[in-house]
Amino acid sequence: QVQLVQSGGGLVQPGGSLRLSCAASGSIFSISTMGWYRQALGTQRELVALITSGGVTNYADSVKGRFTISRDNAKNTVYLQMNSLKPEDTAVYYCNFNILSLGTLRTYWGQGTQVAVSS
Repeated sequence: QVQLVQSGGGLVQPGGSLRLSCAASGSIFSISTMGWYRQALGTQRELVALITSGGVTNYADSVKGRFTISRDNAKNTVYLQMNSLKPEDTAVYYCNFNILSLGTLRTYWGQGTQVAVSS
């Protein structure tokens, strides 16, 4: 059994900052890629940022220079620091892990957390 639990999020004014966290627990042998996705109302889920087990990162063009993804392998946790937030960043954010557990590699999703950017 593997579980991902997200924290953070909420309402912030334009230009503000938020930090999201996502921690995995359970029968985990290893975690390869960790990532963040988001889904705004009426749109498809889109990639925000990824980080590999080696620390290589990849960002959507819309968040480059404003968002930073990082991971703590000892805690099986990924973070998303979001700065200079814009109203168009409003969405439900989901973490996504590729986890090797009990001999099986699977993709797991967090429960989602709402981020709202509004004045």
